[in-house]
Amino acid sequence: MGLKGKLVVSMEVKCGGHLFHDLYQTKPHHVSNISPNKVTGFNLDEGGIGEVGSVTTWKYKEDENVKIAKCVIEAIDDEKKSSTWKVIGGDLLEVYNAFIVNISCDQHWITWTLEYEKRTEDTSEPISFLRFYIYLTKDIEAHHVEK
Repeated sequence: MGLKGKLVVSMEVKCGGHLFHDLYQTKPHHVSNISPNKVTGFNLDEGGIGEVGSVTTWKYKEDENVKIAKCVIEAIDDEKKSSTWKVIGGDLLEVYNAFIVNISCDQHWITWTLEYEKRTEDTSEPISFLRFYIYLTKDIEAHHVEK
């Protein structure tokens, strides 16, 4: 079998993790201003910003290719400063049957967890997408440290 997988990266950041949580819950449309080389667009399709059940579309660059991910916010935990986004459309679902992204912000640590189900055993793990989040985290950190 081996079709389901999970990739996790935890990174220490110089700014507080609460800034990441606040950004994704109240100002996700600012991510494209902070990291225009990684995120090229954000659209709120249904619901409200930072609300469970809201549907958003993200335009992003992965390995210099412009891609789209349509997501629904599945969970938000303000106490633990985490949120979970389920991909419901876009490029990732051309390769994977299911894809979930979780961000958890703990003091000076940001943890990205990618849970996925590959279409076939030959489908590669989403290492380049995990790399995308590493560089995005560095851009957001630099933005907050400069201020």
